Parts: sequence; structure tokens; C-alpha cells
Amino acid sequence: MAITDILKNYTLFVDGRGQAGKMGDYIPPSPSVAAEEYRAAGMNAPIDIDMGQEKMTTSFVLKNYPAKVLALWGFAPGRLIPVTARGALESEDGTVTPVIHNMRGKIIQPDRGTWSPGQSASLTVNMTVEYFKEAIGGEVITEIDVINMVRIVGGVDQLAEQRAALGI
Repeated sequence: MAITDILKNYTLFVDGRGQAGKMGDYIPPSPSVAAEEYRAAGMNAPIDIDMGQEKMTTSFVLKNYPAKVLALWGFAPGRLIPVTARGALESEDGTVTPVIHNMRGKIIQPDRGTWSPGQSASLTVNMTVEYFKEAIGGEVITEIDVINMVRIVGGVDQLAEQRAALGI
């Protein structure tokens, strides 16, 4: 059995600015269904019903203290910050496959951490995410556009019929 698709490295672009060599940890969005438990007469057990999604968030740590990233904080009308994470998945046979996360969202907290003499300061950026697309090897795995009510998973738009019913 071959070892495949191990994340070996990554970098991040914030508002189009590359952060290679400046990154610490990155926590990708984890899309989650907002489920409601449902049990009616004649059912032996409850089931979960999809009631939409939970809010998506992401965070990343910058090992420097960039003024241009700090200046992106806040909720300016119509302004979503583009963030792209690019990773390299490597397999035992030497195959390298790109994984790309494209996101747009709002920086809700630039956590400046703790400053200590003789130690470098880092910046943890916490964001809410309104758009998320994950592609592996060029294949779109997930694409979620909250505002436009799009949720594509494995090539299937799970909300297409609801949009059609609503006339949007």
C-alpha cells in the first residue's frame, strides 16, 4: 500500500500578498451542516434534518507583524478579503498534487498575541468566511457561496432546487 497525498507544505496569500516564509499555523474552514433532530410518530429513532449551514471560520498565524494585514480588519460595506491557501500534497511515488483553498471573508479579530522581550511577536488572524472553494489536483471538491446560496459538494449543487423554487 502506497502512502498518498500527505500535506508537506503550504503558503497563504492575503489580499493578493504572498506570505511564504512568514506563516505559522493555518486552520482551514470546516463546513458544517446545521442539523435539527427530527422524530415523528411511526419512527423508531430520530434523524437529523439539514437546516442549512453553520457559520464558516478560518484562522492563520503570521510570524511577522504586517501593517498591511492589520489594516484589513473590520467590516467595510461590500468589502470581503480574499485569502488563498495553497498546499502541496506528496505521495510516496513522488507525485505532488496541489490543494487550493480560495476564500473571501471578513477579518473579525487580529489577535496580536503576547509581546515578550527577546521573542518575536506573531499575529493570529481570525476570519468569518462567506465563500470557500477547495480544489485538489484541479478538481473542485467543495464550493460554498453563502450569499448566493450555493453549496457544491462532489460536483453536485445541493441547493440548486431550493434556489429554483425560490426563483433566485
